[in-house]
Amino acid sequence: MSTARSSTRFLAGTLALGALVALVGCSTSDPTKAAPETTGAQGAKIIVGSFNFPESEILGNIYALALENAGFTVSTKFGLGPRQTTIPALIDGSINLMPEYNGNLLFFYDTKATARTTDEVDSALKTAVPSDFQLLDPSPAEDKDAYVVTQAMAAKYGLSSIGDLSKIEPFALGANPQFGTLPYGIPGLKETYGVTQVTFTSIEDYGGPATVKALVDNAVQVADIYTTSPDLVTAKLKVLDDPKHLIAAQNVIPFLNKSIYSAKLATVLNAISATLTTDQLIALRDQVEGDSKTQPAVAARDWLTKEGLLKK
Repeated sequence: MSTARSSTRFLAGTLALGALVALVGCSTSDPTKAAPETTGAQGAKIIVGSFNFPESEILGNIYALALENAGFTVSTKFGLGPRQTTIPALIDGSINLMPEYNGNLLFFYDTKATARTTDEVDSALKTAVPSDFQLLDPSPAEDKDAYVVTQAMAAKYGLSSIGDLSKIEPFALGANPQFGTLPYGIPGLKETYGVTQVTFTSIEDYGGPATVKALVDNAVQVADIYTTSPDLVTAKLKVLDDPKHLIAAQNVIPFLNKSIYSAKLATVLNAISATLTTDQLIALRDQVEGDSKTQPAVAARDWLTKEGLLKK
């Protein structure tokens, strides 16, 4: 994962927040409830944006292709960067629909949020997100930080959850530089799971090839790798369970300007959310980022067709 992606997923929640909150104002209604359809919503042009990493572009293409197939007029603006870019774009109409992640969206608006499970996060979003916006149904698919070990180490020491890391103390943990101080990083590992004998190794590719190599080569015994990384499969890695919810939910969720909301649009996007899984996201990323180098639009169309979400 690139530095740019990390900025999108975490740092965007803290940088320039005051200015943006002032820009969008306060929430006055529940953005998770069906909004009244505004005049012109049925014929509104849908402009789908994305963050600047492949998974977001894949998701943006899935939304765009499905909506176009349903009869909407759709265009795309992908690779926009972090939320300091996408949120103002959603406000001014440069885009009006984004694939988002519920946990980091919550932390963007409430840096002190304590919600962790999907239900807690979604409930907190009801009052955190400004009334200009609409949230549709969250997907079971998640892309979030995870404590990861090799399958071989998991089998050798009986590691299934984060708390089991006490069995291999002391150990080295490899992750992005911020992980040493993040609440769900080294401090949270100690506070939540009582795992204290950890040597932190900073690796600046955010769960990318260098992090995976360090883990496979046993230069580190544990690593922070995202849950939709294709390397979880190809490098035979294991994501450790997090029963105490140290790491907040990061479910994929459609996020839109309320001016384009219609029941028809919600039906299309909610069907996507209901179908998409984390394993499917891994497979989609592997198609695009792996050896085949499939274009995101092609991978998106193939998935929609396979799942019966495109009208013939």
